[in-house]
Amino acid sequence: MELTLILLLVGAIILLCVFFYYVPFFLWISARVSGVKISLLQLFLMRIRQVPASIIVRALIEAHKAGLNDVTRDDLEAHYLAGGNVEKVVHALVSASKANIDLGFKMATAIDLAGRDVFQAVQMSVNPKVIETPHVTAVAKDGIQLIAIARVTVRANIRQLVGGAGEDTVLARVGEGIVSSIGSSESHKQVLENPDNISKLVLSKGLDSGTAFEILSIDIADIDIGKNIGAALQMDQAQADKNIAQAKAEERRAMAIALEQEMKAKAQEARAKVIEAEAELPRAMAQAFTTGNLGIMDYYRMKNIESDTNMRHNIANPPLGNNK
Repeated sequence: MELTLILLLVGAIILLCVFFYYVPFFLWISARVSGVKISLLQLFLMRIRQVPASIIVRALIEAHKAGLNDVTRDDLEAHYLAGGNVEKVVHALVSASKANIDLGFKMATAIDLAGRDVFQAVQMSVNPKVIETPHVTAVAKDGIQLIAIARVTVRANIRQLVGGAGEDTVLARVGEGIVSSIGSSESHKQVLENPDNISKLVLSKGLDSGTAFEILSIDIADIDIGKNIGAALQMDQAQADKNIAQAKAEERRAMAIALEQEMKAKAQEARAKVIEAEAELPRAMAQAFTTGNLGIMDYYRMKNIESDTNMRHNIANPPLGNNK
């Protein structure tokens, strides 16, 4: 009898555990006390669908207390099953309601499913965020390089959060605007004297178009002077011109040397022909003697003329050692 009682008691405890697991009775009481109408059957079906009833009930209680009567259990369950964050969506809806921001449940869930933090977006709509650009390098028309840093105050644009570009696009557009503004300045001194002109020019271009943010202000935090790019380019150009001139001069010198070598080769060739001709002279004279075309007296007269010519040459060009 005692064993049967113990078994019955154990069975009852197991049944109670199974009941309270699949039917969160105390969670139902909490919902009813908070004014949220939900049945035990619905909580049981949530367990079957593997939807955490505690998350859904807490979200319903928060929405009910904030006066968001359009948030229903079915919508929250569908959003959870779609992979969304129910708690952040409800937090965002409550914050938007208190801040008088027009944000519906469908829009909030769409933003959340798009991968953006909808609660942070609502906070940025109430409290704008300041993002700082990296160092932006630009060159004015006088060739002086300027390095600027800007602080951009942005506010989340709820309507553009789905499909709108992010912070990186805003920073890239602001950097491009700064480069364009500095590049159109006649002198770097004008930029240093009136940095607010950059902010006004960049802000007037509508850089927040197609982004998830609304640019409220652009403030130039710092401007530093960099290198003299114009002078460096002129020096590089001068060096390049010098190298070109040197290359052309070297080319002309090489051509002159080649021409000189060619003339020397021709002179040596002519000298070789003269020597060859002089070597043939005795043979020709011997043949002339043999054939009778040249007599002995003719030969002596030729020698006398040659000696007379050499004497005249020596008199006209005496050796340097004999000049006194």
